[in-house]
Amino acid sequence: MTKTSEELALMAESGRLLASVFALLDRTPLAGLSTLQVDELVEDYIVHDLEARPASLGQYGYQFVLNASVNQVVCHGVPSQSDVLREGDIVNFDITLEKNGYIADSSKTYLVGAVKPAARRLVKTTYDAMWKGIEAVRPGAHLGDIGWAIERHAKRNGYSVVREYCGHGIGRDMHEEPQILHFGKPGTGLALREGMVFTIEPMLNHGRRYVRTEPDGWTVVTKDGSLSAQFEHTVAVTASGVSVLTLRPEEAARMAS
Repeated sequence: MTKTSEELALMAESGRLLASVFALLDRTPLAGLSTLQVDELVEDYIVHDLEARPASLGQYGYQFVLNASVNQVVCHGVPSQSDVLREGDIVNFDITLEKNGYIADSSKTYLVGAVKPAARRLVKTTYDAMWKGIEAVRPGAHLGDIGWAIERHAKRNGYSVVREYCGHGIGRDMHEEPQILHFGKPGTGLALREGMVFTIEPMLNHGRRYVRTEPDGWTVVTKDGSLSAQFEHTVAVTASGVSVLTLRPEEAARMAS
């Protein structure tokens, strides 16, 4: 479950490249685009500009490079030409990238145009909850500390945490040990060690936490039809705490200020 310094350097490069994919989406007007058009844009950029591999393409039989989860879709939304993004939508793009044999995984929920305050607040709280989890990462901390920090922040703000899906170890394979739950009790679970690399990717619902899978076998939606949001970073446990391998340019600038 731990990576060498050489492996961490390669993973950091994959993470840097993946962060640039989100920078591309940040400057792309999303309203009016279909989720399939976004998928094609990202595939072209990863393959031709970054000379990397979209790691989700073909995995488990999946035929696209990203998940596009709109509004009440919790995760694993399948890109479609008929699924056009409209003013007021929220949409999570979950993207993976492999370079030099190592994979990075990250996601971001975007506000499409003018979004209602309730949706905007859900998205911000989800982002902040992810960071609460990241801030709990350090050698000697426990997996339960991460989940507890996330769930506490969500509940304090009136939101529920989806329990069916979790973060995961990552490296040469997309899904490695350990599993990173987004709920838990402090001081419980596996102790963190320097060199561990995993994702933290909470999904928060505006309503109840329960979800169901659509007939396509991929798309997961809230059972009560409420909005859902998600954010994700790939992180490494360092000697002094944590390094966010998929840190995006605007986040790095904000942290440095």
